Amino acid sequence: MSFLACRVFNEPQIHHQLVEMETDELSKGDTLIKVDYSSINYKDALAASGRGAILKSFPLNAGIDLAGTVVETTGPGLKEGDTVIVNGSGLGESFDGGLAQYARVDSQFVMKQPEQYSSRDAMIIGTAGFTAALAIHRMEVNGQTPDQGPIVVTGASGGVGSFAVNLLSKKGYDTVAITSQSSMHDYLKDLGATEVKNLSELELSDKPLAKGVYGGLIDNIGGETLSRLMANIDLWGNIACIGLAQSPKLQATVLPLILRGVSLLGVSSTNCPMPLREQLWYEFGKKSPLPDFDKILSKEIALKDVSPYFEELIDNKHRGRLIVNCQ
Repeated sequence: MSFLACRVFNEPQIHHQLVEMETDELSKGDTLIKVDYSSINYKDALAASGRGAILKSFPLNAGIDLAGTVVETTGPGLKEGDTVIVNGSGLGESFDGGLAQYARVDSQFVMKQPEQYSSRDAMIIGTAGFTAALAIHRMEVNGQTPDQGPIVVTGASGGVGSFAVNLLSKKGYDTVAITSQSSMHDYLKDLGATEVKNLSELELSDKPLAKGVYGGLIDNIGGETLSRLMANIDLWGNIACIGLAQSPKLQATVLPLILRGVSLLGVSSTNCPMPLREQLWYEFGKKSPLPDFDKILSKEIALKDVSPYFEELIDNKHRGRLIVNCQ
């Protein structure tokens, strides 16, 4: 069976091509899925463009998310016709990913589609929404509550940031959304941000322990901004560290950690344990709120049209979510 895929090669250098391939060329696995929707994340853009060391082998189809329908399976608990989600777990990194019309994966990584939302909605959530939910989960397990004060969200106009602002507001938190894009202020307010600011408006101190004015932080950019914001987190607040858009470096002191009980929490969506991954996906619309799908900035494109969007994402020229209709 021939199908279209966005495949990444490493000769003569790392690059991607839209190719026709056969299902027997796919990675090994016990479940063949017809991919209805996928999405493009920053990591996908790095992988497909060769600007990041993401893929563990070559050639490999890109795409760390997919939602689709089981075509064949010998996996336990699955049957032909099941609608399913695969997210992270090595998809599009260690084995063929979701930016293709078909994918073959091991059933241990496959989740049945929750009834609360559609396959398309699942890919609007995608890794971005899942990562935001995972960050909030880690903070709340560690005691974060709305009465501790506002949560700062850096990189707020991106996919993870948009979901973080929206989900936090639905859970009763005040949020300070940080963006360098003045055109995104109304969008973030509509998602539920209490305040929208650029970094200069925060007037961050260079002191290793500044006034504690924020209850917590969801950080997408790292670098100097994360280092300085740490000093402004109040007693027993939590920092969820997600991204490195500014820099992977962290040059801070331990003073907020040992004098205020501030916790720095790492958030890794790729290798999140499967039981927790399933828990968070199934809690959307039940124990945790569904995001406002009609408000999250999303653009749907066809699989054949993905190529230009990789560079757009890397060059910070796209906001919100990119949904890929694979069929």
